[in-house]
Amino acid sequence: MTADRLVAAVLDRIVPADADPSAVGFGAEPYVSKWLAVEAVGGPVRAGLEALAATARQQHGAAFEDLGADTQDALLQAIEDEAWFATLVRLTAEGVYADPDNGGNRDAASWRMVGYEHRLPEGPTGPALKPDPAPRRMQGASGTDDYDVVVIGAGAGGGVIACELSEAGKTVLLIERGLDRNYANDGHRDHLRNHRYARYGHNTGPELEGNPRVAVDLDGNETIVQPHELAWGNNASGVGSGTVVFGGMAWRFHPDDFRMASRYGVPEGSSLVDWPIGYDDLAPWYEKAEWEIGVAGHRGNVHEGPRARDYPMPPLSHGESARVLGAGAEKLGLSTFSPPFLINTQQRYGRAACIGCGSCVGFPCPSDAKNGTHNTMIPRALATGRCTLLTGAVVTRVEHGPQGRITGVTMVHTDELGVPHTRTINAKAVVLSAGAIESARLLLLSRSSLHPDGLGNDHDIVGRHLQGHYYPTAYGLFREPVHDTRGPGVTIGTCDFNHGNDGIIGGAMICDDFVTPPIMFWETALPPRLRRWGADAKNFMRSHYRHVAQIKGPVHEIPAPDCRVTLADITDRHGARVARLSGAVHPETMRTADFIQQKGLEWLRASGAIETWSNPTVRIQLSSGQHQAGTCRMGTDPTNSVTDSFGRVWGHDNLFVSDSSLHPTNGGFNPVLTIMAMAFRNAKHIAASI
Repeated sequence: MTADRLVAAVLDRIVPADADPSAVGFGAEPYVSKWLAVEAVGGPVRAGLEALAATARQQHGAAFEDLGADTQDALLQAIEDEAWFATLVRLTAEGVYADPDNGGNRDAASWRMVGYEHRLPEGPTGPALKPDPAPRRMQGASGTDDYDVVVIGAGAGGGVIACELSEAGKTVLLIERGLDRNYANDGHRDHLRNHRYARYGHNTGPELEGNPRVAVDLDGNETIVQPHELAWGNNASGVGSGTVVFGGMAWRFHPDDFRMASRYGVPEGSSLVDWPIGYDDLAPWYEKAEWEIGVAGHRGNVHEGPRARDYPMPPLSHGESARVLGAGAEKLGLSTFSPPFLINTQQRYGRAACIGCGSCVGFPCPSDAKNGTHNTMIPRALATGRCTLLTGAVVTRVEHGPQGRITGVTMVHTDELGVPHTRTINAKAVVLSAGAIESARLLLLSRSSLHPDGLGNDHDIVGRHLQGHYYPTAYGLFREPVHDTRGPGVTIGTCDFNHGNDGIIGGAMICDDFVTPPIMFWETALPPRLRRWGADAKNFMRSHYRHVAQIKGPVHEIPAPDCRVTLADITDRHGARVARLSGAVHPETMRTADFIQQKGLEWLRASGAIETWSNPTVRIQLSSGQHQAGTCRMGTDPTNSVTDSFGRVWGHDNLFVSDSSLHPTNGGFNPVLTIMAMAFRNAKHIAASI
């Protein structure tokens, strides 16, 4: 008996051989062995295996690997609830179903078994892979220390602001903590380290080392968390930020999303308010974002507010899911339509159309068809000759003069050799577009004798009302294939449940889901009745991976003042105090999440699902993920808001915020188009004021 034989024998019962290979046959053993050599992971597993071997000898007088399959399975069933075995099962699944470059899934054999079509862009079904130079640390104008405007964060908001201001004749420094990423220089599709499934890391930034945050649980316990962990609340760092790796859903908020308090009242313990602007104020800027950045869709949403123009591109093509779910929606009397996307459905502005690669969320686009600020607004800004893009730079504070007027920023810029340099940049105005957590953090970090609690924080509002989106999900198993692995995967949606639900505050848009990679499907989509290991789990993956549809949507959260960003006692790699995240979603949010999940299940059953299930709604906790919002809310009163309706920070005529932290509420939709529309609107105001 050897340890290697024992490991192989256990792996081959976790994914047993039949007409298709076992776990070892799929190449999982080298992958698992790599992790068993990591003491923090492998130590408990090795101890568990030793105990399993001893039990086999004691009960059956033979080594585990020499026993029959039924006896082996009985031994494993007896210990399947032990943590070490759950770890080994997960590692085995990763070695079987994740991408081959991780060291398992030899020749992508398991993907062929389940029917996951991995369309390689450099192959015959996609465009040629064009080599791209390594990301540069500075692009655009020379490295002067004096600008009209400094924009912090090159994402959905910052990219638009930088373009609009530079095209208006202003000199702009666009500062981004991440690097310039695209498919050519970061095209490796690691299914375990991306912004959709970040098991061990992610594929943009910030770096895992030196960028902690502190998460506070409901009992007040503090935990240091890293950028790839859920509690960190990560927005992708890099030029374009989340628009490089997003799925691209491009929604206008519902008109009632702007007047939640007026429609529903203010629940006890909440901080629900109306926006200081309405849908009509933002409608022309939604249109500008749709046409200048590029949205594909059609006028099919009967609940949408008035629009002057249709979308610039036709919608994405429908798949089998749309046909099946459309029939179910008709039975229920639901209005449905093809959701809008920031994705080219035809060649536009010199960039290709979507090739349906099936890996939208979490990855750069191989055909450059996803329309983010990285490939639309920021190139336009650089083309003016008045915008400088500086990557690998972190702003540590916003500077002001003796009367409180903003004078610029202090930043740490890391050069190509990894050497940090501290610089002070002078500016006539500063715009924070770093995301709801980091924009609030930077205001709090910028303390002085004149502003001891941070800029814009005289009334203790900065950092409060932090929101994200709960995503209740319903699953349905169908006899026919409904999970088309040609991307993006989302084909049909309804807004019938965004508002007007009896006893519910708000609601959510719900639709089918993006293509789910096999390892993520194994992790999240198997029915609760099913063991995650053994013949049944393998059979389900093989027979039903393409037969499961998902219905989900982002619940319109009810803000609460105690959901907040403060400063922790620990610091990042540059010595600046990091964000401390605390609070829990309002109970009304949980009620809405349960309601939306039930509506998803009803839709699946009406569509002919032979089995439906859902994962338990996530327990009450802070919601601060990729759709984070609310921490610098805009309003009309400096005592209960941080900025005016154009993002100008109260008390500072030349300090602005333009990202989702402005949103008083976060809507029942993906917020990226609203961030862009607000940025277009704010930029015009900023350009006229400096």
